[in-house]
Amino acid sequence: MAQVLVRQLDDHVVSALRARAKAQGLSLEQSLRELLTDAVRRNDSLRDELARLRATTPAAGRTLDVAALIREDRDGR
Repeated sequence: MAQVLVRQLDDHVVSALRARAKAQGLSLEQSLRELLTDAVRRNDSLRDELARLRATTPAAGRTLDVAALIREDRDGR
């Protein structure tokens, strides 16, 4: 496993992180490990969701005939 060293954090940031870890019953190191891991998971999840949404929309540069879409929707009812 890799290690990361973060320098020049403001004292109030470190204090808040320590307080958060203590409230969770975790060491600062474990709390930060979980925080960073969760951030990556959320980012991956968001990226997957955006890719799914992108796949449902027309490609850039294509003309979208809104009137035809409305007509198609009405005819389908």
